[in-house]
Amino acid sequence: MQFEIHALDERQQVVALALEAASEDAARQEAAGRGLAVFAVKHLEARKLYRALLKRPAAFPTTLFSIELMALLEAGLNLVEALTTLSEKSSNPESGNVVSGLLNAIRRGETFSQAVARHPRHFSPLYVATIKASERTGNVKEALGRYVAYQQEFDRVRKKIVAATIYPAILMSVGLLVVGFLMFYVVPRFARVYEDMAGTLPFFSRVLLSFGTFVGQHAWVVGLTFAASLSFAVWLFTRSDFRSYINSKLWAIPGLGERMKTYQLARLYRTTGMLLKAGIPAVRALEMARGLLAAHLRPALESARRMIEQGKSMSAALGAAGLATPVAARMMVVGERSGDMGGMLAQIARFHDDEVARHVEWFTRAFEPLVMAALGIAVGLIVVLMYMPIFELAGSIN
Repeated sequence: MQFEIHALDERQQVVALALEAASEDAARQEAAGRGLAVFAVKHLEARKLYRALLKRPAAFPTTLFSIELMALLEAGLNLVEALTTLSEKSSNPESGNVVSGLLNAIRRGETFSQAVARHPRHFSPLYVATIKASERTGNVKEALGRYVAYQQEFDRVRKKIVAATIYPAILMSVGLLVVGFLMFYVVPRFARVYEDMAGTLPFFSRVLLSFGTFVGQHAWVVGLTFAASLSFAVWLFTRSDFRSYINSKLWAIPGLGERMKTYQLARLYRTTGMLLKAGIPAVRALEMARGLLAAHLRPALESARRMIEQGKSMSAALGAAGLATPVAARMMVVGERSGDMGGMLAQIARFHDDEVARHVEWFTRAFEPLVMAALGIAVGLIVVLMYMPIFELAGSIN
């Protein structure tokens, strides 16, 4: 085993060295035999294991890879030359290994779609299907452009939603921290001050200070209970059945469930539209987009897929299955008449994404003042209940 030794030499200077030894004591003895005064020993293998456990593998930037590959192909390079260039310029070992794997697979005679299919962790089935469909015409650049546009539209809405919810989340977190500080730190100390006047305090002040007294006397119990509750909550949210239960309850809330369904349908329309543009049949496209929908919507999509197999149009099938909003149903009919169903589905998705983003922005604008008012009332009430005995005492003196 390897150990890192920190010690003082004969000149009283700090030195560091690595030693091979059977145990920590053996490493200390060997260092002492060299005339060193050891003051710290670290197990290098343990440190390496700890770092390996903490270090998460870097995600492969699929969208950036597609943009760069498309730019190189448009510049006139062939696929092998473009991949070689990307492999040489990659500074991330994980990304470099992926690109090298693609390059080696193509040199073995595999198609580009087969090469990317070998890396399912980095390239989704949608990506593979888009590339595979483009190989019939030999226009990989067009397929990459479709995927990049699809991903950028998808990220655009997600970023809008995340940006709209950041400030309310920070506001609630800070407010809860302030309330927690008052309840678990300040109130217990006020409770000690008012111990002798407990019988003369107002009712609500007595309740608050009784809580403070309990917290002060059982701080370890309260801390352990809070930690256990937090751990239990985290464990619950790691379970798929609990997340499905919470999701079903959220879908049942009037207004919110409708917006969530609209967001899900927009993902379905965008993905299906991209696959239709790539030349994939409608039945296969719906089957591939199935995983993007919430679990309770998938049976409806399967029903729509069967109706299309039986000869119904996509607009009629999705409408009968409850997977088409009134706007989407009308626009799909227009798309079927014009013969550009893929482009029409992309427009429908963009319309519904903007609609969802508007509702999220409206909700956060209305929610922020409500949260601020609630937190202000909570903090103010706690402070007033703590200082009310002092106000009453001052009044009696006057």
